[in-house]
Amino acid sequence: MASYYIGIDVGTGSARAGIFDITGRMMGQASRTIEIYRPQADFVEQSSDNIWLAVCQAVRDAINQSNINPVQIKGLGFDATCSLVVLDKQGKPLTISPSGRDEQNIIVWMDHRAIVQAERINASQHPVLDYVGGIISPEMQTPKLLWLKQHMPNTWKNIGHLFDLPDFLTWRATQDETRSLCSTVCKWTYMGHENRWDDSYFRQIGLEDLLEHDAEKIGREVKTMGEPLGRGLTQRAASELGLLPGTAVSVSIIDAHAGSLGTLGASGPSGEHADFDRRIALIGGTSTGHMAISQGPRFIKGVWGPYYSAVLPDLWLNEGGQSATGALIDHMIQSHPCYDTLLQQASARGKTIYEVLNERLRKLAGEPEKIAFLSRDIHMLPYFHGNRSPRANPTLTGTLTGLKLSRTPDDMALHYLATIQAIALGTRHIIETMNQSGYSIDTIMASGGGTKNPIFVQEHANATGCAMLLPEESEAMLLGGAMMGTVAAGVYESLPEAMNAMSRIGKTVTPQTNEIKRYYDRKYRIFREMYHDHMKYRQMMQEDQ
Repeated sequence: MASYYIGIDVGTGSARAGIFDITGRMMGQASRTIEIYRPQADFVEQSSDNIWLAVCQAVRDAINQSNINPVQIKGLGFDATCSLVVLDKQGKPLTISPSGRDEQNIIVWMDHRAIVQAERINASQHPVLDYVGGIISPEMQTPKLLWLKQHMPNTWKNIGHLFDLPDFLTWRATQDETRSLCSTVCKWTYMGHENRWDDSYFRQIGLEDLLEHDAEKIGREVKTMGEPLGRGLTQRAASELGLLPGTAVSVSIIDAHAGSLGTLGASGPSGEHADFDRRIALIGGTSTGHMAISQGPRFIKGVWGPYYSAVLPDLWLNEGGQSATGALIDHMIQSHPCYDTLLQQASARGKTIYEVLNERLRKLAGEPEKIAFLSRDIHMLPYFHGNRSPRANPTLTGTLTGLKLSRTPDDMALHYLATIQAIALGTRHIIETMNQSGYSIDTIMASGGGTKNPIFVQEHANATGCAMLLPEESEAMLLGGAMMGTVAAGVYESLPEAMNAMSRIGKTVTPQTNEIKRYYDRKYRIFREMYHDHMKYRQMMQEDQ
């Protein structure tokens, strides 16, 4: 009887489950939406109960769809956004919300309530910050924890457990409190290369109480991805998921990092192995993560890391990123007056609005090679939710130039194109910064929802000058989770072995023409200049203060 492995991916808006065989072939998948609460500006919240319910429903749906007997499922791997889950001493949800509702117990990764706390931590200039690119982000956990301590003392005194969302999911599945090296190193400032929390850092920022009782609230034991947890699924979790008790569960991973597992190690068309110095994984969704791996630590200002063993054992990860990419594209098209009309047209034709906009761009350009030139007079600085890398400034805002008195569908399509191009130029800026610090990146391993859009992919190739390699299995995060499940179950001895066996390159997209290269060189100069203009205007407005 064949055996199968489940990858479970909890993104910002949905929980998904995918079932794979040991070669990486997907047998079935399912998705359930999850709730998001936005009680006020910069506050984004979720519910751990709601997310667990969605996970259970997605797993059951995927099993039913693939017509596989649960006895054939031998291992699971969880990935999720790096959101902060707060539980009381009984393991029940504990509010983090101005609403006071206990079910709202997750501060979502993109929540920016802790900007002031992040600035305070950065002012400390503690050496730990060298391992997050020199500047901590309000999207990381210690600024959020400091915000909770300062603004919600009743919640703070009743906290029993603090989890990154991926670790909450494995705890809920197994009752094992072990934390993931990925989450703790990347988002909690755990010193993975030294196997310790830094006492002096937590004392200096005012969170020393979290290290009491051997850091029981934030993690006594930390393990690497692929290691099995506890005795596998508990009776309760197995019943909820429709699986068997004892099914192997891997240590968890952050969602974008699971995408790296699913792509970075993919063998080339001739079976050649990956050259990590030349590859970067781009995982495009609501936001975009840019993951590169090296043999030794590379300290790059404004780029997160270096993180030890955060994706693969004994290797170092540098993580660039853009805080709003898919979210920015949606914001731009949904705020246009033609949105409802085009959405209705798309629905009537059984297409997505992105497909309709892409068709319109092809029609306007006449030839695919001319699409890029349509935005010659439209330029964007895409920092609508701040800049994660390499500016590392969450207070930055966006800019759009070249506006006209036009409300047509063509106008909407051009703004959509300009947004994609600005995001691609942001990726170019990140790669350029990383290449100045030891990398030789010329290849982008692309995955995630955004990379299913052919114009998004082509304009990234054009703007960066890199080849875009798309994996044979487009659901790279689900595949990465399943890979961890195979290692936890003992099918493969290591994650690199699983990556080599289960991931392959499916399609290559290259830059189009030299004329387009020269065009993007000019666009990039404008992109960089717009930032300096932005800062100049900001300074002008502060002159009399």
